[in-house]
Amino acid sequence: MRKQHVLVILELLQAFSFLFPFSKSQSFIGVNYGEVADNLPPPSSTAILLTSTSISKVRLYGTDAAVISAFAGTNISLLVGVSNGDIPSLAASSSAAAAWVSANIVPYMPATTIASISVGNEVLNSGDDSLPSQLLLAMQNLFSALSANYPSIKISTVHSMAVLSQSDPPSAGAFHPDLAPNLDPVLAFLQQSGSPFMINPYPWFAYNSDPRPETLAFCLFQSNPGRVDSGSGLTYMNMFDAQVDAIRAALDAKGFNDVEIVIAETGWPYKGDSNEVGATVENAQAYNGNLVTHLKSLAGTPRVPGKSVDTYLFALYDEDLKPGPTSERSFGLYKTDLTENYDIGLSKAATNPPSLIPAPDQTQGSTSSSQPNKGETPTGWCLTAASSPGNGYVQPTSTCYTPNAVPSRKSGAHSSVTYFVCMIFHVALLSFGRKVRAEDEG
Repeated sequence: MRKQHVLVILELLQAFSFLFPFSKSQSFIGVNYGEVADNLPPPSSTAILLTSTSISKVRLYGTDAAVISAFAGTNISLLVGVSNGDIPSLAASSSAAAAWVSANIVPYMPATTIASISVGNEVLNSGDDSLPSQLLLAMQNLFSALSANYPSIKISTVHSMAVLSQSDPPSAGAFHPDLAPNLDPVLAFLQQSGSPFMINPYPWFAYNSDPRPETLAFCLFQSNPGRVDSGSGLTYMNMFDAQVDAIRAALDAKGFNDVEIVIAETGWPYKGDSNEVGATVENAQAYNGNLVTHLKSLAGTPRVPGKSVDTYLFALYDEDLKPGPTSERSFGLYKTDLTENYDIGLSKAATNPPSLIPAPDQTQGSTSSSQPNKGETPTGWCLTAASSPGNGYVQPTSTCYTPNAVPSRKSGAHSSVTYFVCMIFHVALLSFGRKVRAEDEG
């Protein structure tokens, strides 16, 4: 019964969301919807949940028919995935690509908005040496199969941060030279087709490698001295911006200045094994909540100010069948009963815009042996899986990032009417809550 009650409340919140214009769906905020689990709620319930939030995009790792159909008429756009295992057949045959489109796109359009297709996931660093040389062909064949009837659907592929050989400082961002034979033609395809470069940065992994208080603050968008890029002179107040700008620098260095960046995954686990430093509810809430606030502020990054990068949060739910450490099963923003694991300001019914979550105890997740010596500069501020931490730079006079474009409360008549209607809504919810409690006790 609890899930049914939650669904009713979600539908009520959705109906009243027009009262909260600052909480409307944001075109640049998405979420990853993984399905490596045996306890997920029905896709239709998930669709209702997401329409009550400011999330406007959903990334799927496949083409589950029930999930795609559930988003029909929701105005939530989908990024669907081609599995790595399907790349060889799509690369070998244009007819196979046409058949894939007929089976996985045609049945759902236009009721469901499928905006993008990711051909594989982290293919260049997958460990399968046969795939990288086939990636471009698969992308081209799918592009051709879509061009006649669905020219607006973008074709891309998702990379890990391991495609970078250097990211510290951000202005020196560069791709691994040995990936060029396969990566450069893909980048040219993205440029020609107007498709984005998709990548998965995780500041949490950097903090795991350098678990000091100042690194945690830098990763969580919290108060810190800032780090100055020795090449550009720009000051960075958080690792997310530093990683995004390192990617931007790597693209620009190859002449792909007009290829947009999409963050296909980023997140922070709320639980981990004993050796997984910083995997706590407080840190997960701080990272994801402050990231959402940062994106909504439209502050952009130091290299590209005034524009938020499209970002898919990882992840919608925990995936209980995933192998590996505990953290792999602990990224969910929502529980399978459709309630939040923690609040990060996504609900359209929030009566105030989110604010930066203050720093927790800075000794959390670190030991005395990991404390920096006096005057020591932070390290590893843009860590990738393919490079060792470099030296960061500290600017003592810097101030913490503060959103500069978060809407304030309305005043005057509109405020009074909104308050009155909100009070009625509040009373209705209280009445509903008493009814639910009576049913449960009965």
